[in-house]
Amino acid sequence: MSEKNVLSSELLNQIKQIKIFTKRLMKSSLSGDYLSAFKGSGLEFDQIRDYQLGDDVRFIDWNASAKKNKIMIKQHIEERDRTVILVVDVSASQNYSSKKELKKEMISKVAAVLTFISSENKDKVGAIFFSDKIEKWIPPARGRVHVSRILKNIFCLKPTSKKTNIQQALNFLVGLKKRNSVVFFLSDWIDDIDAYSKILKVASCEYDFVGIRFLDEKEKEFPNVGFIDMQDFETGQSFTIDTKKQKEINLFFSKIYIEQKELFQKYKIDLLDLSVGKNFINPMINFFRQRIRRQI
Repeated sequence: MSEKNVLSSELLNQIKQIKIFTKRLMKSSLSGDYLSAFKGSGLEFDQIRDYQLGDDVRFIDWNASAKKNKIMIKQHIEERDRTVILVVDVSASQNYSSKKELKKEMISKVAAVLTFISSENKDKVGAIFFSDKIEKWIPPARGRVHVSRILKNIFCLKPTSKKTNIQQALNFLVGLKKRNSVVFFLSDWIDDIDAYSKILKVASCEYDFVGIRFLDEKEKEFPNVGFIDMQDFETGQSFTIDTKKQKEINLFFSKIYIEQKELFQKYKIDLLDLSVGKNFINPMINFFRQRIRRQI
């Protein structure tokens, strides 16, 4: 869909609700959690001063405290030069779901919330949309018009290809050379792991990289419903599955998810798992807080 196309009233209302929802969250602890959860946390050093009740203990300067024989803290001021890049999987496989909500719909909501959070924190935000090629690249910037452009593509972009190529997306990301940026990579990550493994390692070294994996519960535990006809969204190929072989099918999917998780652990990349059709805000907040604890 062209960027000149007008959003439907239904989509405009959905975006409005997400914006209101995000602003409510920002008034809670989410804003602080988000700011503190990433390298280059949006703060820059200002001065060393006496500790005051309520100060973040992570900023205690122990060397200065030892010299002064009292607790001293590094005071920071908010900086305005952080960049957030969203990498969004728009391949046809994201049309799958055993719930009312499709994977792509949940991906869109999460991407929209991250866009609003970044904007509210005055971060530059950009977006890569990919299938088996780069469907669209929106360079990082700030401002209401820019955010609207990203949201329009999040909800309305029509990919020209149905297939997935995570390696291609990662190659493009690394080629941008926007080091020290925060990257959120939104996908089910179902692709040839051997193909994207090496470039994922490079991306994790150049960026503060977060993988967000969208899982459907029926992919983790396939039901026994006899023979069912299925179609591959990406290739169009039709086939029949005997779900009585439930154990083998579940083992197949389990192996994929375990290999993905092991790869992320190997490269020390944080992975946030979200279940399609379920609340994603609490897992997101818990994820930010766990990241903070690991940095203390």
